[in-house]
Amino acid sequence: MDEAFEAQQREMIKRAGDDEDLRELSLRWINTSARYSYSYNFTWLGRPIIQFPQDIVAMQEIIWQVKPDLIIETGIAHGGSLIFYASMLELIGGEGQVLGIDIDIREHNRIEIEKHPMFKRITMMEGSSTDEAVVGKVRELANGKKRVLVALDSNHTHNHVLKELELYSPLVRTGSYLVVFDTVIEDMPAGYFSDRPWDKGNNPKTAVWEFLRSNDRFVIDKNIENKLLLTVAPDGYLKCIKD
Repeated sequence: MDEAFEAQQREMIKRAGDDEDLRELSLRWINTSARYSYSYNFTWLGRPIIQFPQDIVAMQEIIWQVKPDLIIETGIAHGGSLIFYASMLELIGGEGQVLGIDIDIREHNRIEIEKHPMFKRITMMEGSSTDEAVVGKVRELANGKKRVLVALDSNHTHNHVLKELELYSPLVRTGSYLVVFDTVIEDMPAGYFSDRPWDKGNNPKTAVWEFLRSNDRFVIDKNIENKLLLTVAPDGYLKCIKD
C-alpha cells in the first residue's frame, strides 16, 4: 500500500471510531441481528464458523501480519475457526500449527474436522482450557514457538475468561495478539442470555477489563474495533506490547 492511501485509511478509521451515532447504529444492528443467530450463518471451507464475517477478516489480517508458529483456540464447536486458521497458515507456508481445546468435542464434529484437508495442521485437545493438566500440555506444545497467537472463545463467564487470560497470556509475545471473543455480551441487554451462565456484568469484556488492570503487557487495539464497527469482540483485540 502507498503512504497516501494508508494515511487516508487511518484517518477514516479514526473518524468512524469517533462517530457516536455510527457506533450506536452498529450496536443496534448487532443486537437486532442476534435475534436471527446471524453469526451461525457462515462457513469456512465447508465447516460452520460461527463468527461475524468482519471478525474473520480481522483475524486474517492479524494472522498475515504476525505469521504465528502456533495458533491456540479455546472452544472448538463445529471447527470452522480451526479450519480457517489452518488455511491461513497453509497460505503463509512454513510449519505453523493450530491447537483447538474444548471440554466436549462432539464426535460428529471431530469426524468432520479430522477428514478435512486442513486437518494436517490441526491438533485437538479435549478437556477444560483452565485445567492444570491441559494447560501443561499446551505449554509443552508451545515450547520453542516464537510467535503464538491465542483466541479465547469457550465458556464466556467472567471468572473462566479471566482464568484463561491469566494462563494463556504468558505464551504471547510482543507484536502478537490475545483475542477474546464475545465481549459484546456486556453491550447487550441484561437478561438476553437467560439460558446461559453469562450476562451483562459477567462476561468476557468484564474479564478483559479486570485483566488489564493488573497486566501492562497488553493493550486494546482500538484501531481494529473502529475499522470493523460490527464485531463480537469490542475491547477484545489485545495486542502484546512487551515481553
